[in-house]
Amino acid sequence: MSDTLVSRQDGAPAAIEPIEPGRISRHSLHDTIVTRLRDMIIEGALAPGTRLHEGQLGEQLGISRTPLREAIKYLASEGLVELVPSRGAVVRRFDRKDVRDMMTVIRALEELAGRLAAAAASDEGIAAVRRLHDEMLARYDARDRLAYYKLNQSIHTAIVALADNPALAHVHGTLQMRLKRIRFIGHEEPDMWAAAVTEHEEMIAALEARDGERLAEILGRHLANAWTRVETGL
Repeated sequence: MSDTLVSRQDGAPAAIEPIEPGRISRHSLHDTIVTRLRDMIIEGALAPGTRLHEGQLGEQLGISRTPLREAIKYLASEGLVELVPSRGAVVRRFDRKDVRDMMTVIRALEELAGRLAAAAASDEGIAAVRRLHDEMLARYDARDRLAYYKLNQSIHTAIVALADNPALAHVHGTLQMRLKRIRFIGHEEPDMWAAAVTEHEEMIAALEARDGERLAEILGRHLANAWTRVETGL
């Protein structure tokens, strides 16, 4: 069987390892496909503009088109894939203004979340963020970028959750999902990655001290620096 899974807009192939055989429930199969495709988008194996061919994908993964189509639609709901008439599913491409606008809003949301979380969070909630932070540092030491990145994003989500404001969490989650690939490329250079880690160290210290203004300042600076780290790659 061919290793070609999809073709990029420029015609070059992208490849993926087949899903391991075995007894997989419908729900876990859906999650497996979504996670695999999402990771490929984040890591750049599926570049912006890549068309997702259901026939090739289904053959490679050994699945029917129905669960594959459901997974692609799910990624479209996250904003990572566009369903384009006459072209099918395409990995979404964001221009510089799109990214800057979203990062401006997500910065304001996280500054607000930091103030609210410092006041509202339980000790257990803060301890849970500390555990995520420590695991993220372990992934940084191992230079496991994808695992590091996922934990990094989980920390931002957790701080927003500690603010106990469902409306804030909903808008933040939507924007964070759409920025997944963009935020990932901000860690490509070692010095940029190290700087982001230092900012996270400051972040967890402010949260544990329940210093809302300090935490808001760090989060705002962190998101401003995130734009600086990604803008050259757009």
